[in-house]
Amino acid sequence: MNTCPKKQPQSPDRAQIDDLVERLCASYADGIGVNHSEGLNLPREAEILELLHDLVELIFPGFAEREAESADTIRFSVGDLLIRSHHRLTDLLCRVFRYTCKTISENCDCKAKAATVAGEVLAELPVIRDVMKTDVQAAYEGDPAARNKQEVIMSYPGLRAITIHRIAHALFTRKVPMIPRMMSEYAHRITGIDIHPGAKIGRAFFIDHGTGVVIGETAEIGDNVKLYQGVTLGALSFPKDACGMIIKGAKRHPTIEDDVTIYAGATILGAVVIGKGSVIGGNVWLTHSTEPGTRITIAKPDLTSEKKPRP
Repeated sequence: MNTCPKKQPQSPDRAQIDDLVERLCASYADGIGVNHSEGLNLPREAEILELLHDLVELIFPGFAEREAESADTIRFSVGDLLIRSHHRLTDLLCRVFRYTCKTISENCDCKAKAATVAGEVLAELPVIRDVMKTDVQAAYEGDPAARNKQEVIMSYPGLRAITIHRIAHALFTRKVPMIPRMMSEYAHRITGIDIHPGAKIGRAFFIDHGTGVVIGETAEIGDNVKLYQGVTLGALSFPKDACGMIIKGAKRHPTIEDDVTIYAGATILGAVVIGKGSVIGGNVWLTHSTEPGTRITIAKPDLTSEKKPRP
């Protein structure tokens, strides 16, 4: 029987702790990466996700975390959600605008700016919902496994990622810092689909399966486009200025025109144009533009099949 006494964990030396405290606090002096009660607080992720869930509920009432609505109560529920969302969004926007203005030493009426942007984004929700209906229809028609549109809304990760993207994009186009990217990274985390909020995406967009799809900031996608899992619409290279710094905002991702299908594992890089009605086969690596109606595939692999001898 082992009778050795258990070793008690040793507490760190007080002098070491004091020294570490001083070093860490000194590193906080520039204010970067610090959220504290006396500073210009940035939104916490939990606050942004609460707002996002309410906005998704306004787009698809009864399909998110709230209970199903009745025809008699939906007007009151929508009104309540809109008022709450406006207050939350205005507060979050005001905080990120104030932080950004302080960082770049710019003076602005952040509260008024936040209220204006919040009103514009909420006013765009009916338009987003109208476009999302075409996305649901595209998923239902494009997937033979889809039993009904309700199943698509409730369970398809591609539709979830697209819904969040369209909300994030509405914020991104109004030059809202941080919040759109935090929303898109949340969608990436829960769906495996990485869409930068700056990407422009048309109507009736369908991502089948979805895991591993990457769509870059300056990508442009037309109407009736279908992507399968593992598709990358990425950058071939990053343009730099005379000082060797990457130029922000330059067009560096593909433009996908209407009615294009891109199969699993395909990678399209650079500011190329994939012409209307083209089909890009699985695992294709493409760095040049295509004419409308082009079909691109890779050569079939030379497979070897051997039958194992019976024991």
